[in-house]
Amino acid sequence: MSSASDNPLPAFEPDWLALREETDADARATAPLDPLRVHLAGRGAGPSARPIRVADLGCGTGSQGRWLAPKLSGAQKWVLYDIDPGLLSLAGAYMPASAADGSPVSARMCLRDLASITGPDLAGFDLVTGSALLDLLTPQELKSVAGAVAEAGCAALFTLSVVGRVELFPSDPDDPALAKAFNEHQRRGGRLGPDAAGAAGEIFADLGYRTLTFPSPWRLCPERIPLTTAWLRGWVGAALEQDPEAAAGGYLERRLGECDRGELGAVVHHTDLLLLPDGAEGDTGLS
Repeated sequence: MSSASDNPLPAFEPDWLALREETDADARATAPLDPLRVHLAGRGAGPSARPIRVADLGCGTGSQGRWLAPKLSGAQKWVLYDIDPGLLSLAGAYMPASAADGSPVSARMCLRDLASITGPDLAGFDLVTGSALLDLLTPQELKSVAGAVAEAGCAALFTLSVVGRVELFPSDPDDPALAKAFNEHQRRGGRLGPDAAGAAGEIFADLGYRTLTFPSPWRLCPERIPLTTAWLRGWVGAALEQDPEAAAGGYLERRLGECDRGELGAVVHHTDLLLLPDGAEGDTGLS
């Protein structure tokens, strides 16, 4: 999803989003769902109550809705926000029709820029959600999103924020320098990159929210060669764009060969955040 500023968010191709969807789904933490259900029930939303109202920010092709809607019981009304009409169309076309208990799920699409969404836009929603979103924001954009959520008084669930840690198996002497360069690339244009989860927790805490954090690592393995190959090319490419001296010549070709032979594994660490507007203290901590 793009910003209205002079620092637009990167665009993502549908093929890349489709390639990563299964791994995203496996990585997202399920532990936030129980406290989220309790919160929703306390608001009078869910089974045998009114529909749960959800705003999905930067929905892309809709993977967050496809993952979350079938895990919540009770009727649901989603609004999918994105600035890319092609991605938004795909999100609407493949949104689940049923909740966990068979209750109906409906969705409408809204072509909107993230920077233009305000508290009144989110009024009446029970939950604001987004996936792989926070690390793409600048501090000011994150403050704007958090302020809108807090003004509306709803909960938020943000999944798959990068935290700057990558583990490759087998390891290589150039891995640390590449990881450092990639993290700096993520921060270009003032974006938060691997600092996003921590920044979000602090900003929401200042707004009276309880912040719960949960690890949600991508596990790339020999069974996921196409995704591992695509990720590896992107990871190394971004790192070398940031610092051409981060790896010796032949690193990418060597790693791609290991991948093709089923010899390469990787764990890309992420964090999921559940933010509850009850003012309670507590944080599960990152792992």
